[in-house]
Amino acid sequence: MIKRDYYEVLSVTRTADATEIKKSYRKLAMQFHPDKNPGDHSAEERFKEASEAYEVLSDPDRRRVYDAYGHAGLEGTGYHGFEGVDDVFSHFGDIFEELFGMRGAGHHTRGGRRPRGGADLREDISISFEESAHGVEKEIVATRLAQCEDCNGSGDAPGSHRETCAGCGGAGQIAHRQGFFMIQTTCPRCHGAGSKSSKPCHNCHGQGRVRNQRKLHVKIPAGVADGMRLVLRHEGEAGEHGGPNGDLYVFITVKPHKTLQREGDDVVDVLNVTYPQAALGHHVKVKTLFGEASLEIPAGTHHGTRLHISHKGFPHLQKKGQGDHVVEIHVQVEKKLSKRAKELLKELDKELH
Repeated sequence: MIKRDYYEVLSVTRTADATEIKKSYRKLAMQFHPDKNPGDHSAEERFKEASEAYEVLSDPDRRRVYDAYGHAGLEGTGYHGFEGVDDVFSHFGDIFEELFGMRGAGHHTRGGRRPRGGADLREDISISFEESAHGVEKEIVATRLAQCEDCNGSGDAPGSHRETCAGCGGAGQIAHRQGFFMIQTTCPRCHGAGSKSSKPCHNCHGQGRVRNQRKLHVKIPAGVADGMRLVLRHEGEAGEHGGPNGDLYVFITVKPHKTLQREGDDVVDVLNVTYPQAALGHHVKVKTLFGEASLEIPAGTHHGTRLHISHKGFPHLQKKGQGDHVVEIHVQVEKKLSKRAKELLKELDKELH
């Protein structure tokens, strides 16, 4: 299915600021919320579509990639949208709390708040200039809080049962009066779960999570640029008491090349030639990131002229094809000349003038 433009989905202009984008999303979320449209599959899809558009356009980095490369650019960063309606609620619970007074309106957890999602993690990967052009797969070792396998993240030992927390009565929060205001804080006894286990899991001590290391293979697409990031969905830390996993953000650093520079998806190279070669024309072989290529230097080429070798630059992330290998011509002037060379240049000068 072809995705619609995110700006079109939210009915905002491409210059809309964060406030306008959030306001439009709130309006659409209210209109197409599943609890307001029970059994309406079309409304649910519109709800997820609007949420996906909001997640991208409300994130400055993702919005920058989307503006430059469209949906294909986001695929290059590992972004895949939402898996379902509950996934939307886990990401934007604060917005639905504002709209409905509860997380997701009808999608909150009984006996306490919805389990809190896990923290996002960051890993940094350094790749070579050549690897950024061809793409590469890297292995990383992520240290994180993962779901306890003994209790499946519940924090309860086998045969135990949940007891309503005496501190908050199952609400997960405690209200305190401060002057004219009522302040709600997370219950310190159950940490917001609303209940406690009669016998905590021995492996995780009732936390539902244990720290471990996991090896991940990260596929970095061809054409990725320095400073870009990939998002590995649900590879962050496990949520509390079975809550959803966070994401893992992989930030890419591209090492500089000794002689080549990147400009957009073009590769810029410098070629030194003599004055006779520039004046008379010359044929050379140029090493590119994708093999050797022939280049014809036209007669009368000036210093600083840029000649293009098509489709030998970086692959486009947005569409098929590649940038160019751009050769910038530098005409060298010899500082030390023989007596014979000086005589020839004087003759040439007289001939030209």
